[in-house]
Amino acid sequence: MPKIAVYNQEGAKTGEMELSDVRFGVPVKQSLVHQAAVAQMANARRAIAHTKTRGEVRGGGKKPWRQKGTGRARHGSIRSPIWIGGGVTFGPRSDRNFAQKINRKMRQKALSMVLSDKVAHESLFVLEGFVPKEAKTKAMIGLLGKLPVKKTVLYIIAKPRPELVRMVRNLPNIHVITANTLNVLDALKYQTILFEKDAIPAFESLFRKEA
Repeated sequence: MPKIAVYNQEGAKTGEMELSDVRFGVPVKQSLVHQAAVAQMANARRAIAHTKTRGEVRGGGKKPWRQKGTGRARHGSIRSPIWIGGGVTFGPRSDRNFAQKINRKMRQKALSMVLSDKVAHESLFVLEGFVPKEAKTKAMIGLLGKLPVKKTVLYIIAKPRPELVRMVRNLPNIHVITANTLNVLDALKYQTILFEKDAIPAFESLFRKEA
């Protein structure tokens, strides 16, 4: 079983914690992690750009000039795509679907691989708990300054704590989430993952039915 260091809020190492091989000791397969990350980004994508076809542009009902005898090319509508102000051919549409399907077990396996990689590179730690005297941003900065974390930190808690979210609101390199919302993109984005001690069993309990 992989072991990771446990720290208290004073920055002192208090011991080690054994983690599940199933969730934190999985060999990394880059292709699966890539597939899960791309699928998550695609499923979060919204189709905003939208162009109108010649049938949707207002006007153009009347033929601009008669078919023959003018010496000019024949046209049936001023809303043709070759006219200025006309419709757009093969333009972006808001009804486009970018969704990609990925199986739940594949997504969970990819997340386990990312976490396992963090453990292998000593970028995942456990914090016994954090109870600041004041819910101030400087208290969070002080905590992270005592811990061996890198520049960007993903702080994972077991249950929602609004005061922690407020404390990191103005810190662009720190993000607080609950264990049940941990995902592949967040795990990849941040250099260090910091679990509160009670968040580890909360995270592992999400997968007991699949075990």
